Amino acid sequence: MYSGELLEVVLPGVVAPEGLELRHGAVPTPGPGQVVIAMEASGVSFAEQQMRRGRYYDQPPFPFVPGYDLVGRVHRTGPGVDPALTGQRMAALVKVGGWASHVLVEAADLVPVPVGLTAAEAETVVVNGITAWQMLHRQARARKGQTVLVHGASGGVGSVLAQLARAAGIRVIGTASARHHTALRELGVLPVDYRDADVPARVRELAPGGVDAVFDHLGGRSVVDSWHLLAPGGTLVAYGSASTRDDSGSKQWPVLKILGRTLLWNALPNGRRAGFYNIWAGRALARDKFRARLRTDLTQVFDALGKGEITARIAAQLPLDRAAEALRLAESGTTTGKIVLVP
Repeated sequence: MYSGELLEVVLPGVVAPEGLELRHGAVPTPGPGQVVIAMEASGVSFAEQQMRRGRYYDQPPFPFVPGYDLVGRVHRTGPGVDPALTGQRMAALVKVGGWASHVLVEAADLVPVPVGLTAAEAETVVVNGITAWQMLHRQARARKGQTVLVHGASGGVGSVLAQLARAAGIRVIGTASARHHTALRELGVLPVDYRDADVPARVRELAPGGVDAVFDHLGGRSVVDSWHLLAPGGTLVAYGSASTRDDSGSKQWPVLKILGRTLLWNALPNGRRAGFYNIWAGRALARDKFRARLRTDLTQVFDALGKGEITARIAAQLPLDRAAEALRLAESGTTTGKIVLVP
């Protein structure tokens, strides 16, 4: 499958997708507790779209190798790692570094991929699935019979979240462009056109008493509207600032503004809650707990995928050396599902 050479995609600075660079080198040698993963699939997510603009909240300095997550087989193990892992298919959340033929990963960060799932299928629900599961079940604690609003219900995280919610017996209202409404209805989602002149009014028609949770990746004005759509005791989960993707200025300010608003709203005596979801929360202070939670939650997502409760929506598979084309396609907004890079 692979030559003895490393191939990786480098983001050199704030560039157009065509400014991505290919770099060749030696396959890395794993250190103690590490493995080298031979990448079989790595996703193109919204994070990379922000990173190439220098707009992702805590991205590393340029240049670096993007790639938020990956699925692949253990190619080589380092000292202290069970050699029996070699050849096993694993998933990993890495934030950066996934767009490479071979990736160094801490063995403790690996999550086994069940037999029966292809690498590309599993890849569609790594970062998207963990994010959706944790927001729905850990942060909002949504329950059967409740109603939730999912912004971007046809997107990567939103589509998985909507399906997980429906599988749990939760009524879902989802915003999306009109061309996705038929597909959303087939999933049991009540669609609302995000281009509607008054999205909040349309949501109130469907949920006069308010919704029990809102999942908002847009930021900006949308977060304020989402807060006001909550029913008593409801929860707002903000998890991005997509509406500011093409803005200039501080990349931290949109997130800091959301955090400030959530602190203010949580101080109000109305029983509603607001929070900003960060998939990496707690990792620095309690790494073992973070890893155990991630492994548990991704295993649940893989199980839901295997049962058919959620579907692996693959928009396109492109080879690693066509990463620029893949990123351009992801940013076009014309696809449905995950764009996956393969070796």
